[in-house]
Amino acid sequence: MPKQIPLQPDNFELETNTIWSFPDRGKWATHDAKYRGNWSPYIPRNIILRYSKEGDTVLDQFVGGGTTAVEAKLTQRNFIGIDINPSAIEITKNKCAFDFETQYTTTLINGDARKLDLLDNSIDLICTHPPYADIIHYSEDIDGDLSLLPQKDFLFEIGKVAEESYRVLKKDKFCAILMGDMRHKGMVQPLAFETMRIFELAGFKAKEIIIKEQHNCKATGYWKTNSVKFNFLLLAHEYLFVFMK
Repeated sequence: MPKQIPLQPDNFELETNTIWSFPDRGKWATHDAKYRGNWSPYIPRNIILRYSKEGDTVLDQFVGGGTTAVEAKLTQRNFIGIDINPSAIEITKNKCAFDFETQYTTTLINGDARKLDLLDNSIDLICTHPPYADIIHYSEDIDGDLSLLPQKDFLFEIGKVAEESYRVLKKDKFCAILMGDMRHKGMVQPLAFETMRIFELAGFKAKEIIIKEQHNCKATGYWKTNSVKFNFLLLAHEYLFVFMK
């Protein structure tokens, strides 16, 4: 890793209200935006520091490009990262291969978020960013890849993810999930609130609903023209749900 890149963010402060916005998405350690749809490291850092303590075990069962894994390492937590796509596991392994003094472990598993090979009540914090149904395909044909499923099928399978999350999380601990909405034939599909309800049905209680502003929305050219022409607003926010068991 080039020496000029810092390991930790400068002047980091915890978010204190329910609207989060990170125009500068964060470029410390090995973070970058190369993995499609990955979240800003400011999000898992805020969640990890607020809802867990040093030495706790953090789970991200949609580990993707490894952002949560890197933040868990930098904040002195044990980490378990799971993804159904083996290439995501390889990317995350490379992301975490930087020198940093820690006594805690990073465990990466090629597995299924709907069927976790983890003990009941073994996790201190879940901090994850699932796909938003089939908006972005993360593989071509991996069996069990939720990013290949249309909304209705996706929501059915995310119910299994919610039940597994509830099973492995310790009582009174937290599960944080970032989820966005979709648009179909000009109408909003409230994927986020549907997901929230599914997690509540699995037993979770909603601790916080955070609105996270998106900064990669195209407000000029093609999308701006179509927004006016076809009378729809560009979706410029996501929801970060913090659930408690």
